[in-house]
Amino acid sequence: MSEPPSATGRVCLVGAGPGDPALMTLRAVECLAEADLVIYDRLVPAATLRYAPQARLIAVADLPGPHAEKLPQICELMIEAARRGEQVVRLKGGDPWIFGRGAEEAAALRAAGIAFEVVPGVTAALAAATASGIPLTDRRLASNVTLVTGHECPEKGTSVDWAGLARLPGTLAIYMGLGRIAEITSALIRHGRPASCPAACIEWAGTNRQRTVVGTLENLPERIRSTEIHGPVIILVGEVVLLRQQLAWFERLPLFGKTVIVTRPRHQAAEIMRRLERLGACVLHQPVVEIGPPPDPSEVDAVLDRLLEFDWLVFTSANGVSAFLNRLVDRGHDLRRLGHLRLAAIGSQTAAALHRYHLRADYTPEAFTSEALADGLIPLVREKRVLLARADRGREVLLETLREVCFVRQLAVYSQRDVERLEPAVREALVSGQPIFVTLSSSSIARGFLRMLDSWQRNEIGRTIHLVSISPITSAAIRELGFVVAGEAEQYTAEGLVEALVRLAATSSP
Repeated sequence: MSEPPSATGRVCLVGAGPGDPALMTLRAVECLAEADLVIYDRLVPAATLRYAPQARLIAVADLPGPHAEKLPQICELMIEAARRGEQVVRLKGGDPWIFGRGAEEAAALRAAGIAFEVVPGVTAALAAATASGIPLTDRRLASNVTLVTGHECPEKGTSVDWAGLARLPGTLAIYMGLGRIAEITSALIRHGRPASCPAACIEWAGTNRQRTVVGTLENLPERIRSTEIHGPVIILVGEVVLLRQQLAWFERLPLFGKTVIVTRPRHQAAEIMRRLERLGACVLHQPVVEIGPPPDPSEVDAVLDRLLEFDWLVFTSANGVSAFLNRLVDRGHDLRRLGHLRLAAIGSQTAAALHRYHLRADYTPEAFTSEALADGLIPLVREKRVLLARADRGREVLLETLREVCFVRQLAVYSQRDVERLEPAVREALVSGQPIFVTLSSSSIARGFLRMLDSWQRNEIGRTIHLVSISPITSAAIRELGFVVAGEAEQYTAEGLVEALVRLAATSSP
């Protein structure tokens, strides 16, 4: 760490790790949260940038000129921003000081009198070893590991001592060696490494795009060519490669290599996306509706002032719970305002939302549907007064059923706005020809998603695009539109949706 007193701003050279945001350090996340400007490399995934929601973002790939000429521009951007008093994060793949030119950037900052900090990251060799099931060291097979670049700086006037490395015991971890793989393996064999020495090439190590090719020094180049691996890669050489057969785990995750589209609103998508990522999926987010304020806030406020008129308060979504209770607090009230009311929730997630406000549902049906909620409430609310807090649109089953036995006031406590366009990454995935799984968490979300598809994409449903539904109600809405449901949750929750997806992935050919 360096703290030149003349600097007014600060730069953090941060290692983003191999690509999975969950593998970043806590300090890296803290730096991103405080950043005014983030300058990030090509291999840094977009998901990582969500930790810097307030920062200006500059992609190194967008700077003019070839890659070799961008270092001075990067340094100038960092220095100028720091001199303006900004907090700058230079976000680099892997670790900043392992084949990442981080030392050169730090030297430029020091020369300019800018305070800087270096935050280490999980370097690609560690990620490749862990995720491929190939330990870099093993007391039986390798007591040392050597990190070496396969792509040297032409100005430094030296070359890698492949002869010395060939004689060195232990494991070689070769960075940026794909373009020279045949030359590198030939040099190692020529200088004494056995042609039969185990070797592996790991592409996109530690991400859900990972591919691993295993062979020997003699045949690895041809195996890489036949697999059409393009990089980025790490090449591991040594007897430890043999342990992969026993220890591989990452590529055996139940959703590894599967692309899954999550269609829940933005503020509700994070939990299920993390769950899917931990199961190995490549997860894309395509919100179908956006949640907004109620269409008539004055109507909500008027009802909040007359809560004593009601006996039951019924919620049909977690969104409704948050919208209603947040407005209650904003109006200057607290939970004592609800003391006389009995509470009902349509399902476990809605009940969990109540629990976050230290409230418990008096009634939650066993089946999480409007029909089940209505049937269960009928004997409980007869001749009572019921307030139904919900979205500004949706199915009317609950209202129509309950009004036959009691007084019901339906109140729109939040609004839903349709998203009109597919996200670019989602659109690209849908036309890729690769298998895609789409999770649909309500009938309205299902209709909205299908409405966004063009005719070609709709024709791919049941072929390359597989729809996974949260409930029979949602499945019925999909089938009414003429489309095939590939999988359906047994329990009508986000967790049930994930379980249905795992079952489908295990039994289908994609």
